[in-house]
Amino acid sequence: MFTVQKEKPFLKAHESLIIGLFDQPLKFAGSLTVVDEAFSGELTELVKSGDISARERKISKIHTFGRLAAKRMYFVGLGKEKEFSFEKAREAFGSVFKNIKEDKRGETAVYLDSFISEGVDALDAAHALSEAFMLSTYQFEGYKQKSNEPEKALDSITVYSESVDEEDIKAALTVGYVYGKGTNSARTLVNTPGNLLTASDLAKHAQALAIKYDFEVEILEKEDMLKLGMGALLAVNQGSDEPPKMIVLKYQGKEEWKDVIGLVGKGITFDTGGYSIKTKAGIVGMKTDMGGAAAVFGAMEIIGELKPEQNVVAVIPSTDNMINGKALKPDDVITSMSGKTIEVLNTDAEGRLVLADAMTYAKHHGANYLVDVATLTGGVITALGTDTTGALTNNESWFEQVLEASCEASEPIWRLPIFESHKKRVRNSKIADLNNSPGSEGHAIMGGAFIGEFAEDTPWVHLDIAGTATTNKTSCLGPSGATGVMSRTLALIVERFEKPEK
Repeated sequence: MFTVQKEKPFLKAHESLIIGLFDQPLKFAGSLTVVDEAFSGELTELVKSGDISARERKISKIHTFGRLAAKRMYFVGLGKEKEFSFEKAREAFGSVFKNIKEDKRGETAVYLDSFISEGVDALDAAHALSEAFMLSTYQFEGYKQKSNEPEKALDSITVYSESVDEEDIKAALTVGYVYGKGTNSARTLVNTPGNLLTASDLAKHAQALAIKYDFEVEILEKEDMLKLGMGALLAVNQGSDEPPKMIVLKYQGKEEWKDVIGLVGKGITFDTGGYSIKTKAGIVGMKTDMGGAAAVFGAMEIIGELKPEQNVVAVIPSTDNMINGKALKPDDVITSMSGKTIEVLNTDAEGRLVLADAMTYAKHHGANYLVDVATLTGGVITALGTDTTGALTNNESWFEQVLEASCEASEPIWRLPIFESHKKRVRNSKIADLNNSPGSEGHAIMGGAFIGEFAEDTPWVHLDIAGTATTNKTSCLGPSGATGVMSRTLALIVERFEKPEK
């Protein structure tokens, strides 16, 4: 896929050559002078006429007509050099790779040094390049009948850089590629229809990851859950013909099983809402209700590839939420694995029920620090829209690590509060320890506060991705549909882990 050359690319034959262009008085200064000279200064004239632009993410395509060895050049606008950042580099690469894919180029070269600034070194640029390539060119194949005409895919990228050792560039390209690939794997899981991705299918996916990366794997069947008293997950599964699965993957990166990070992902493969049934419009798209599980799987794929020196246990409670004569009903009281009883006031608040048992089971496997990820509430969309993930926590220091990872991954989160008054509302039941739906006021907070009852004193962060797990817009980093959000953040949490203060 990637080849690294420690030289300038202007004398090498390629289908296309990608060059970054900063918005500065002399667009073709320094190492780019030779490009303009090959065109007798005509490129500068094209800049003046607006046919080549340095505006952010603006793509200008120029045929070389034999004046350079490459057939054509794609100039990518980078904006002002002082404002150039890793995220802007990723967006610039995403924009040009989408363009090249649409043009059906099978091979291209990148002049990496033209993307370097004070804020973005060659290794950052290389990481941004490969991650953006994976994200921007992703496509869910779907189930339409395929044309016999073969598609030409971009499968060869030569990266030119004189600034850094080739092996270091290759390493940065590999890391970016792995982060993009893990995110795309999560996207594919979320995009897959519920009839083709059941809890059993998610379990098979976990087993395949375990074989590939030598993870320890455990799949609890319904009988195992009954013995362990996982009454919350089993209650949600009561109305289903599909068996539930409690999926566990373990990665041990240290000699001792300590300082274990627990990643817990909601795996509801389709959500009808149960007897608190969704509207005919609201039920469409509920195949995506396992976005939290997909994010955890995506992160575990990244972890398996990069092998950080950390310990991780991933726990995914999985079932669908269906309706039949045995299904969970409003007013039912159930007993969770922790022993806490729950009065069910809303069967569409099922995600927090399955996560309750998963949180307890993650601690059973030694998790010292917890992050749960879930498409949990419509309330978080009302509060934060569709570009920001909602977060709650019981530990400031642990939250700061999660926040830093989300910033580095460009997956923004915003913290919501949990006050004692919120906890009292979750505990307000005349006949049980907790209720699963205290009302619509502060809906996103109530969902997180309920899960926090099962984190107890263990440092914990809750991430509500109901608004960010999918998008109805295309962007420079991917099509509409699943985003794979939080796969990169979770992997970075593991990679950058430092023992938080108590």
